[in-house]
Order: sequence, then structure tokens, then C-alpha cells
Amino acid sequence: MNDDDAPAGRVHTRREALARLGAAALAAMPFVDARGAACVATPAQTEGPFFLDTRLERSDLRTDPAGGAPPRAGLPLALELRVSRAGGDCAPLPGAVVDLWHCDAAGVYSGTRGSERFLRGYQTADADGRVRFVTIYPGWYAGRAVHLHVKVRSGTRELASQFYFDDALTDRVFARAPYAARGRPDVRNAADFVYRDGGRALMLAPVERDGVLTATFDVVLVAA
Repeated sequence: MNDDDAPAGRVHTRREALARLGAAALAAMPFVDARGAACVATPAQTEGPFFLDTRLERSDLRTDPAGGAPPRAGLPLALELRVSRAGGDCAPLPGAVVDLWHCDAAGVYSGTRGSERFLRGYQTADADGRVRFVTIYPGWYAGRAVHLHVKVRSGTRELASQFYFDDALTDRVFARAPYAARGRPDVRNAADFVYRDGGRALMLAPVERDGVLTATFDVVLVAA
């Protein structure tokens, strides 16, 4: 079962261009706190068996840091998360450490069969509690709906959870290469045993623009 600035005058690679495009798309998309003043805590879900505390700080997760291999193929996904604390003020949590990891388009997690570390990494939240990642739309493996894993640590607060996508979006994405080679997932959201425990509140709603999906989400941690 399957997880810099370019020198002046140099032509950007396709990977660099996509990374810049994803960042630009996020910058143009204002964050909306969909949870309101109450700031309801984000549901916790199982961490799963594939978390690795890689200490790999980066925004673009698509490559293996060891180098040599091309970026993982797939539809680019630019994801912005805002980390805040539950309560009336919904105060941001700067300095929170946010790990993101998931399988590739073939349903494979890195680190399960070797030293590769593609589609894994963490970011430290800025003064507004925000982190930004560029990755790809995840693939699927037997028994699970399409999902991303996230772990957030801030002082004594810690949250492990997962993010999901609308089935209709997954169908559209999986009609394209390289996903189409595997076909559609064998489990929809409603039939996923993890999704059924709070998954409705963990749905991402990406918007596609210029070949890049962009999404935002407010991650709210309970008080320490």
C-alpha cells in the first residue's frame, strides 16, 4: 500500500514556474474564516501509519530532497492553512509547526520502502498563523478515499487530522493523466471509515486556475 530564487537571467524550469504560479494564486486569494467567531476546533483524525518526522522544512513538496528524480507527476495543488486557537478571539498561532504528507498519483507514500521523502515536509506558521504548500492532488489506494494528512504542533497543543475533496472533483481530476492510469478510487467519501468520523468538516474546496488548484483552510486547535 501504498507520501529559491533563480539566478538573474536564468530560464525558469517548469517546476519553478508552477511553484511561483501556485504562490501567486494563493496570494491573490483572500483568506475567509468560514468558522465564524466561535472558532470551532478542527476535528482530530487518525495520524495513520505513514507519518515521518522528517525535519524537512520546505514549501514545495513535489520533489525528493535527495535530488535526481523529477517532481512527482500530478495536478499542482497550492494549499494555504491558517492556524489559530479555539475561542472567541480565534487568535493566530505564529510559530506553529505544520506537517503535510500524502501519497502520489500511484497511491504510494514515500519512506515506506526506502529513503525517498517526496510529498512530505513542514512549514512554520508566520505572524498571521499561515503556512503555504505546493504539492499535487493526491492519488488513492485500496480501502481509503482520497485524502491528505496534516499534523499541527504549537506549544503543548497538537492536532493530527486529514483533509478530503468532493467526489465530483476527484472524478474530474482522475480522468486526466497520470491519475487515469489507475482509474477511480474504490472508496467514496461516504464509505470511508475515517471520513465518517468528522470528515464533512475537513473538506477542501479547491479552485482551478491556469492549471493549478488553490485551496485554503482554517485549522483551529483547542486550548492548551
